[in-house]
Amino acid sequence: MFTRPAIFFGVILSALSSLSASAHFQQILPSEDVVVNGGSVSVDMLFTHPMERGPEMEMKRPKRFGAIIGGKSVDLLASLTQAGKGWSQKTEIKEPGAAIFFVEPEPYWEPAEGKFIIHYSKVVVDGFASGEGWDKPVGFPVEIEPLVRPTGLWTGNLFRGIVRRNGKPVPFAEVEVEFVNDGSVKAPNDAFITQVIKADASGTFAYAMPRSGWWGFAALVEGDKPMKSPDGKNAKVELGGLIWVKTTSMGGAESR
Repeated sequence: MFTRPAIFFGVILSALSSLSASAHFQQILPSEDVVVNGGSVSVDMLFTHPMERGPEMEMKRPKRFGAIIGGKSVDLLASLTQAGKGWSQKTEIKEPGAAIFFVEPEPYWEPAEGKFIIHYSKVVVDGFASGEGWDKPVGFPVEIEPLVRPTGLWTGNLFRGIVRRNGKPVPFAEVEVEFVNDGSVKAPNDAFITQVIKADASGTFAYAMPRSGWWGFAALVEGDKPMKSPDGKNAKVELGGLIWVKTTSMGGAESR
């Protein structure tokens, strides 16, 4: 028979395990990663736990939202519309080349972890399947530089990137990876929800994506300065540099 302290300790461990397994990801997902003939592409933004399919956190109107098109940064903040707890926008792709959509959200206060979260997120849409311009940086404080073209990827392809902070590589940076689960994947246990990679001394990491769909890569670092929490105390700030990548099956049975 378990004693009351043992039961209480088990409950605490379970709660801590649940918290550690739940990773926040700032999603920025387009309707397509390759717009073959040009045309309209919609971009949806949501702050959530993608592998667990929620919960969805309330996302304030972003501080900054735009796209790098034709090598120039375009401010698209005014064209955002609220969609549930997130935001949505439509852009017309009129020319060949990458359209790199990006968002800087307002800081999110996470009371369970006692910190603010700011996830600078981006995704590449390839206009007219040109395969050009996909590696241009947005200029985020924390950003993943793709070493593999992040569009037109097959399931099982290896994605590689460099974690940069203020333009410089971050040695041994931690990168979290999650799949945008459509309900078809059930994790055997919490260890499978968020994959974790440690970059090498040059800030470079790699991950082979085993299933078709959207994958988020989040490079996490601690902010330089604390922010004031709702109770007026100094709180840590988690900065994330995120990139979203889609894989497509060649057909037939996928690896499971």
